[in-house]
Amino acid sequence: MSSPDPHTAPHFATSALVTIDVQRDFLSEAPYGVPGTSEILPALRETAAAFRAAGRPVIHVVRLYEEGGSNADLVRRRLLQSGVRIAAPGTSGSALAEGLAPEGAPELDPGLLLSGAAQRLGPSEWAVFKPRWGAFYRTCLEELLRESGVDTVVFAGCNLPNCPRASIIEASERDFRVALVTDAVSRTTSSALAELAGIGVALMATGDLEGHLTAAAQAPEPGDDGEPARS
Repeated sequence: MSSPDPHTAPHFATSALVTIDVQRDFLSEAPYGVPGTSEILPALRETAAAFRAAGRPVIHVVRLYEEGGSNADLVRRRLLQSGVRIAAPGTSGSALAEGLAPEGAPELDPGLLLSGAAQRLGPSEWAVFKPRWGAFYRTCLEELLRESGVDTVVFAGCNLPNCPRASIIEASERDFRVALVTDAVSRTTSSALAELAGIGVALMATGDLEGHLTAAAQAPEPGDDGEPARS
């Protein structure tokens, strides 16, 4: 087995979880939902809980389609202009899937999110609105990650061929180390996963990720062994 690439191997002690479009209107049973998304919710909840337990940031990136689709991708505007409402601001369908947000989190604030600001949902947890496929395009996501000292982004969520994949490419272009939780993302295929591995994305299941996070959280800080940290 080859050794991990030092340039792309995840740093779990400085990682953050980014979930993509895990909203009620995109669940499997919704009229315009994405097949397989409801089925990954248990793994998604487990993944988010593991990051919280490790004290690492969690960011939920969401869609909010304004009436008529003026802020939507061009390919979706015809549908939204016909009167269909999907993830409309302030509706129950735009809310995060049940059990994904931290306990006691406020409801999504569409005004704040559409303004481009991050909404705090918990001690180290936020929601961010994205207007297109990629989570970094015209959003505050990169700034939020950098301010949190993050160099590794772990992705999970809805519909790998579209928004998660675009977001992974954008993260890689910004020199973040990137990982994907393969059992916590919908519409995966073996060929798509192989292609992502080919650009340096670390692929792992929820159970393996939890082990890495626990080990990183328990690792001693420099100087914790009784010796002073060396500069």
